[in-house]
Amino acid sequence: MATQTQAEHARDRQDPRGANRADIPVGLTALLADMFAVYLKTKNFHWHVSGPHFRDYHLLLDEQATQILATTDTIAERVRKLGAQTVKSIGQISRLQHIEDNDVDAIAPRDMLRELLQDNQRLAEEMLKLHALCDERGDVASASLIEVWIDEAQGRASFLLEAVRPG
Repeated sequence: MATQTQAEHARDRQDPRGANRADIPVGLTALLADMFAVYLKTKNFHWHVSGPHFRDYHLLLDEQATQILATTDTIAERVRKLGAQTVKSIGQISRLQHIEDNDVDAIAPRDMLRELLQDNQRLAEEMLKLHALCDERGDVASASLIEVWIDEAQGRASFLLEAVRPG
Protein backbone atom coordinates (compact mmCIF):
# COMPACT_ATOMS: atom_id res chain seq x y z
CA MET A 1 0.00 0.00 0.00
CA ALA A 2 1.40 3.38 -1.01
CA THR A 3 1.80 6.06 1.59
CA GLN A 4 0.73 9.61 1.00
CA THR A 5 3.40 12.16 0.17
CA GLN A 6 3.63 15.32 2.24
CA ALA A 7 2.28 17.33 -0.68
CA GLU A 8 -0.72 14.97 -1.09
CA HIS A 9 -1.36 15.06 2.64
CA ALA A 10 -1.25 18.88 2.66
CA ARG A 11 -3.62 19.01 -0.32
CA ASP A 12 -6.10 16.65 1.34
CA ARG A 13 -6.01 18.70 4.54
CA GLN A 14 -7.03 21.78 2.52
CA ASP A 15 -9.50 20.11 0.14
CA PRO A 16 -12.86 19.53 1.88
CA ARG A 17 -13.39 16.58 -0.47
CA GLY A 18 -9.95 15.08 0.27
CA ALA A 19 -9.66 11.32 0.33
CA ASN A 20 -8.57 11.26 3.95
CA ARG A 21 -11.86 12.88 4.95
CA ALA A 22 -14.26 10.35 3.44
CA ASP A 23 -15.38 9.14 6.88
CA ILE A 24 -16.40 12.63 8.06
CA PRO A 25 -19.54 12.86 5.89
CA VAL A 26 -20.46 9.33 7.01
CA GLY A 27 -20.24 10.49 10.64
CA LEU A 28 -22.14 13.69 9.89
CA THR A 29 -24.90 11.75 8.14
CA ALA A 30 -25.25 9.42 11.15
CA LEU A 31 -25.39 12.52 13.35
CA LEU A 32 -28.08 13.97 11.10
CA ALA A 33 -30.16 10.80 11.48
CA ASP A 34 -29.82 11.04 15.26
CA MET A 35 -30.75 14.73 15.21
CA PHE A 36 -33.94 13.92 13.27
CA ALA A 37 -34.71 11.11 15.75
CA VAL A 38 -34.27 13.45 18.73
CA TYR A 39 -36.24 16.17 16.94
CA LEU A 40 -39.22 13.88 16.33
CA LYS A 41 -39.09 12.49 19.86
CA THR A 42 -38.94 16.01 21.29
CA LYS A 43 -41.98 17.03 19.20
CA ASN A 44 -43.76 13.81 20.20
CA PHE A 45 -43.27 14.63 23.87
CA HIS A 46 -44.18 18.30 23.22
CA TRP A 47 -47.49 17.18 21.71
CA HIS A 48 -48.29 14.61 24.41
CA VAL A 49 -47.04 16.16 27.65
CA SER A 50 -49.67 16.74 30.33
CA GLY A 51 -49.91 17.48 34.01
CA PRO A 52 -49.27 20.36 36.38
CA HIS A 53 -46.17 21.58 34.52
CA PHE A 54 -47.77 21.29 31.09
CA ARG A 55 -47.16 24.86 29.94
CA ASP A 56 -43.52 24.98 31.06
CA TYR A 57 -42.65 21.58 29.59
CA HIS A 58 -44.64 22.19 26.41
CA LEU A 59 -42.78 25.46 25.75
CA LEU A 60 -39.38 24.03 26.71
CA LEU A 61 -39.78 21.10 24.35
CA ASP A 62 -40.97 23.32 21.52
CA GLU A 63 -37.92 25.58 21.93
CA GLN A 64 -35.61 22.60 21.95
CA ALA A 65 -37.24 21.01 18.90
CA THR A 66 -36.90 24.28 16.98
CA GLN A 67 -33.18 24.44 17.82
CA ILE A 68 -32.61 20.82 16.81
CA LEU A 69 -34.45 21.21 13.50
CA ALA A 70 -32.45 24.33 12.64
CA THR A 71 -29.24 22.33 13.05
CA THR A 72 -30.30 19.62 10.60
CA ASP A 73 -29.99 21.83 7.53
CA THR A 74 -26.49 22.96 8.47
CA ILE A 75 -25.39 19.34 8.97
CA ALA A 76 -26.81 18.25 5.61
CA GLU A 77 -25.24 21.21 3.82
CA ARG A 78 -21.84 20.41 5.35
CA VAL A 79 -22.11 16.84 4.09
CA ARG A 80 -22.83 18.16 0.60
CA LYS A 81 -19.86 20.56 0.79
CA LEU A 82 -17.72 17.53 1.55
CA GLY A 83 -18.94 16.00 -1.72
CA ALA A 84 -21.17 13.31 -0.26
CA GLN A 85 -24.86 12.46 -0.24
CA THR A 86 -26.88 12.73 2.93
CA VAL A 87 -30.19 11.29 4.16
CA LYS A 88 -32.97 11.06 1.63
CA SER A 89 -35.83 9.45 3.51
CA ILE A 90 -37.34 8.56 6.85
CA GLY A 91 -36.45 4.94 6.12
CA GLN A 92 -32.79 5.84 5.71
CA ILE A 93 -32.90 7.86 8.92
CA SER A 94 -34.34 4.86 10.79
CA ARG A 95 -31.55 2.63 9.46
CA LEU A 96 -28.81 5.08 10.51
CA GLN A 97 -30.09 6.41 13.84
CA HIS A 98 -28.62 5.33 17.16
CA ILE A 99 -31.21 7.17 19.25
CA GLU A 100 -34.11 4.93 20.26
CA ASP A 101 -37.64 5.92 19.24
CA ASN A 102 -40.41 6.11 21.83
CA ASP A 103 -43.84 5.03 20.64
CA VAL A 104 -45.36 4.53 24.09
CA ASP A 105 -48.92 5.81 24.39
CA ALA A 106 -48.57 7.14 27.92
CA ILE A 107 -45.37 8.34 29.56
CA ALA A 108 -44.99 10.51 32.64
CA PRO A 109 -43.72 14.03 31.88
CA ARG A 110 -40.60 13.68 34.04
CA ASP A 111 -39.79 10.39 32.28
CA MET A 112 -40.08 12.22 28.96
CA LEU A 113 -37.59 14.82 30.12
CA ARG A 114 -35.21 12.20 31.54
CA GLU A 115 -35.23 10.32 28.24
CA LEU A 116 -34.53 13.49 26.26
CA LEU A 117 -31.78 14.37 28.74
CA GLN A 118 -30.08 11.06 28.00
CA ASP A 119 -30.59 11.49 24.25
CA ASN A 120 -29.04 14.96 24.25
CA GLN A 121 -26.13 13.73 26.36
CA ARG A 122 -25.60 10.91 23.85
CA LEU A 123 -25.72 13.41 20.96
CA ALA A 124 -23.04 15.49 22.68
CA GLU A 125 -20.86 12.40 23.24
CA GLU A 126 -21.17 11.36 19.58
CA MET A 127 -20.40 14.91 18.47
CA LEU A 128 -17.27 14.93 20.63
CA LYS A 129 -16.08 11.76 18.86
CA LEU A 130 -16.86 13.27 15.47
CA HIS A 131 -15.04 16.46 16.47
CA ALA A 132 -11.94 14.41 17.34
CA LEU A 133 -12.11 12.76 13.91
CA CYS A 134 -12.36 16.16 12.22
CA ASP A 135 -9.35 17.38 14.20
CA GLU A 136 -7.41 14.28 13.22
CA ARG A 137 -8.29 14.79 9.54
CA GLY A 138 -7.68 18.55 9.60
CA ASP A 139 -11.29 19.49 8.82
CA VAL A 140 -11.47 22.70 10.83
CA ALA A 141 -14.72 23.86 9.22
CA SER A 142 -16.65 20.76 10.30
CA ALA A 143 -14.98 20.81 13.72
CA SER A 144 -15.98 24.44 14.21
CA LEU A 145 -19.63 23.70 13.39
CA ILE A 146 -19.65 20.68 15.67
CA GLU A 147 -18.38 22.79 18.57
CA VAL A 148 -21.54 24.90 18.34
CA TRP A 149 -23.75 21.81 18.16
CA ILE A 150 -22.03 20.30 21.20
CA ASP A 151 -22.72 23.48 23.16
CA GLU A 152 -26.36 23.43 22.07
CA ALA A 153 -26.83 19.75 23.00
CA GLN A 154 -25.19 20.33 26.38
CA GLY A 155 -27.40 23.39 26.88
CA ARG A 156 -30.54 21.38 26.13
CA ALA A 157 -29.35 18.67 28.51
CA SER A 158 -28.70 21.25 31.22
CA PHE A 159 -32.26 22.63 30.97
CA LEU A 160 -33.71 19.12 31.03
CA LEU A 161 -31.59 18.19 34.05
CA GLU A 162 -32.84 21.20 35.96
CA ALA A 163 -36.44 20.40 35.02
CA VAL A 164 -36.23 16.84 36.41
CA ARG A 165 -34.45 17.74 39.65
CA PRO A 166 -36.60 17.01 42.70
CA GLY A 167 -37.99 20.23 43.99
